[in-house]
This record gives sequence, C-alpha cells and structure tokens, in this order.
Amino acid sequence: MEIDAQSAKASLDDIDAIVARVKQSAFYRGASVLIMMWGVLVACGYVASFVLPHQASVVWIAVDVLGLLATVAMALRYRRQGVDFDWRIVIALFLFFAVGAMCTRLGHFGPRELSAFWPILFMFGYALAGLWLGSAFTILGIAVAMLTFVGYLWIGDLFNLYLALVDGGGLLFAGLWMRRA
Repeated sequence: MEIDAQSAKASLDDIDAIVARVKQSAFYRGASVLIMMWGVLVACGYVASFVLPHQASVVWIAVDVLGLLATVAMALRYRRQGVDFDWRIVIALFLFFAVGAMCTRLGHFGPRELSAFWPILFMFGYALAGLWLGSAFTILGIAVAMLTFVGYLWIGDLFNLYLALVDGGGLLFAGLWMRRA
C-alpha cells in the first residue's frame, strides 16, 4: 500500500493538531492548580477584608506573599517532577504587583477603588495571556473584570463579599473547568 504526498501531509497535520491539543491540555491541567490556589487565597482575602476592614492592607500583603511563595513552591515541585515550568509566570506576577503598587500610589485610591483595581489589573493580564495560552484565560479575564466593574458600580457595602464570589469564585471555577480540558 502506497501513500501519496498529499495523504502523508494530511496525516502529519492531524498528528500535529493532536500534539498541540495534548500540550494545551497538559498546560491547562498544570495551570489549573495555580489558578484554584489563587482563587481560594483571593476569596479568603476579600472575606477577611470585609470582616477586618481596618486591617485590609495587612490581609492583602499576607495573601500576596503566601500566594507568591506557594507559586514558587509549586514551580519547584513541577521542576523536580520533570515538568517544564515557565519561570516567566513568577516574574510576570512580580511585575504585575510592582505596576499595581505604583499605580495605586499615583492614584491615591480609596479602599473600594483598590478592591476594584487589583482584580481588573490581574484579569487584564489573564486576558492578554489568553492570546497566547488559550481562550480560557481570555474568557476568565474579561468575565471577571466586567463583573468587578459592574459590582463596583452597583454593589454597596457588600462589595468585598461580592468580589470573594466573583474574583475568587471565578478563579476556582476557571481552574476546575481547565482541569477538564
């Protein structure tokens, strides 16, 4: 049985498509762990900020430091398991925190504005990352940013609890959805 050049090319294209889907699925499964971990931390941060509003800055410093340390620990664990972890993710997190800190100092935001600014900033990063990493990131970024903006405009004193559900819950939902991909 002979195969012509066109059939061979079609078969190789099919194999390349399958390999690309498997790689994206493996990436989504690995990313989902980080996304869900951040979802839990963010939800806890918003609930703690609601309960202890005068300690919100301390709460968020603790949440961010814990999240960054956990991200680095997971990266090291993946690396020991032979998974190729892209350290640019950790660098990107540090850059987002640095840009966010500079913007909040320039803008003199109040507590409500800070609560809206940070998820919108990070979801902008997710939306951008999705242009290269897959549409799940873009969808997550746009949906959570829009819901944050809507909540900022129309949710009153329960805004931080709303964000625990929208931002933290959105990350958890996205992580669970990505595990199935």
